[in-house]
Amino acid sequence: MPQFPNRIHQLPDHLANQIAAGEVVERPSSVVKELLENALDAGARQIEVDIEQGGVKLIRVRDDGCGIIKDDMPLALSRHATSKITQVEDLERVSTLGFRGEALPSIGSVSRLTLSSRTESDERGWRVQIEGSVPSTLEPQPHARGTTVEVRDLFYNTPARRKFLRAEKTEFNHVEEVVKRIALSRFDTAVRLQHNQKPVYALHPAGDLKQMEKRVADVCGAAFVEHALRIDFEATGLKLSGWIAQPTFSRSQADLQYFYVNGRMVRDKLVSHAVRQAYRDVLFHDRHPAFVLYFELDPALVDVNAHPTKHEVRFRESRMVHDFLFRALHNVLARTRPGSTPNPVAVSDIVIPTAANAAPEQQSTFVYSSPPSGAPAQVRENMASYASMFSAAQPAAELPRTSESPPLGYALAQLHGIFILAENANGLVLVDMHAAHERVTYERMKQAHAGEGIVSQPLLVPVTVRVSEREAALADEQRDLLRAAGIEVDRIGPETMVIRQLPALLRDADAEKLLRDVLSDLVVHGTSSRVMDQLNELFATMACHGSVRANRRLTLPEMNALLRDMEATERADQCNHGRPTWIQLGLGELDKLFLRGQ
Repeated sequence: MPQFPNRIHQLPDHLANQIAAGEVVERPSSVVKELLENALDAGARQIEVDIEQGGVKLIRVRDDGCGIIKDDMPLALSRHATSKITQVEDLERVSTLGFRGEALPSIGSVSRLTLSSRTESDERGWRVQIEGSVPSTLEPQPHARGTTVEVRDLFYNTPARRKFLRAEKTEFNHVEEVVKRIALSRFDTAVRLQHNQKPVYALHPAGDLKQMEKRVADVCGAAFVEHALRIDFEATGLKLSGWIAQPTFSRSQADLQYFYVNGRMVRDKLVSHAVRQAYRDVLFHDRHPAFVLYFELDPALVDVNAHPTKHEVRFRESRMVHDFLFRALHNVLARTRPGSTPNPVAVSDIVIPTAANAAPEQQSTFVYSSPPSGAPAQVRENMASYASMFSAAQPAAELPRTSESPPLGYALAQLHGIFILAENANGLVLVDMHAAHERVTYERMKQAHAGEGIVSQPLLVPVTVRVSEREAALADEQRDLLRAAGIEVDRIGPETMVIRQLPALLRDADAEKLLRDVLSDLVVHGTSSRVMDQLNELFATMACHGSVRANRRLTLPEMNALLRDMEATERADQCNHGRPTWIQLGLGELDKLFLRGQ
């Protein structure tokens, strides 16, 4: 017999709250996040967080914000009740961290929650409790101005959820990470964290750049700040500030990446793509950059209501945002050259590549070869003229020395045909001559190609590609962008494209795959750099094979010429594979090696 569906009915409040809790409250750290965001929205300047047993037994968040009016306290524990949104138009310009009105009732439905608060105008504080979505009556409670939320026995009434929690240490690590994110989002607020009555963090307010960097060091480690490049970039109503680590301070995991949009910590695919593109020439493929960045824009240009936990956002002008982020980060990284980097690479900072990601030149002993025939004319001319400096000619006269030592100093000798030893004002400089020459050659090839533009070449046999109707329409709309990238396509059917031209240097590339990848990027990010990525990969290969190799003996003038070129070349602090090109050994470090002054 056919079974008829159940009748439609209204869910009980406690069940609706527990369903909402499934979206908002994943683990103790989720509770801490919601409570800290409420405290910041209340204008708190002092926040104290007490945790017991990883947050399962107790989570207490105390702040000195504006507090909650007595009559509003029971309402604060009901669903969809908030002081931050009053009309539909407010959703278009959300400037607060929390606005859904679901956090407290959701948390209260799966724990024993106590809310205590007092405003400046109240003579005394008040307290209300909620257990299983049923609030108690208001009771007077001594309390300073501000709010305290105490959450006990999380998931006591939902054992299925509780059994999925991890060990106490694991849960506290998640809590600690949330506190770190909040601490980095608001430098003007003091944050204290305790676990099982033991202090973990005591972060004081930071008013100037030096104090901000101290907080960043306390949260991210002193090594990050020592290798960080400050960024402060503003254009077209967008602003990006913060710190990005030098490429040599890369990570094996994406565990030191903090990105804030109008003060809200987010993890966004568009942002991640822009950052990866900015670092693409200076990192190993399996390494991750480290950064603490703050992105500010008009709240009307970003939708923060795209996800229940508000971890994801949606930009209205995604392509503009992507280009802005990429340009800002790319310009800062381009300045990583000798003499402009605040902290040169130290021996202890170098990432040792594994056999899997080691650059091919590390096993090579070939000498300089002629410029590749596939390079553009101007590129071949530049490489040929540069190669003549590394010919087998007689040693030239030493370059004249100035009274002021340049950043990389002057060459003293060559070690095993691999390293250049130079002396500067700080001490000894060691240069990997192949890595350095490779970066110089690579940047010159890119500049020469940029001057010529992307030259297209008609395909002898046009390539027909089947795509979706959406992708075909997009290719029509972005015809100018594709043409600028050297790709000429025509639409010959609702879901059929024909490729007629490709960049001349990519004539041997898989045309169909290239077009599909470009269209995929356009769909997701609104822009694509696939063509330039492949061109740069080709230039990197050419630069690698066209650079001076190990066991090539250089004269002092040749070594000094390379040092001067490094000082004038963008991103010269690392090669195309992400390895450092030079390191500095200061006089103090050399003294320690020989126990001088001890």
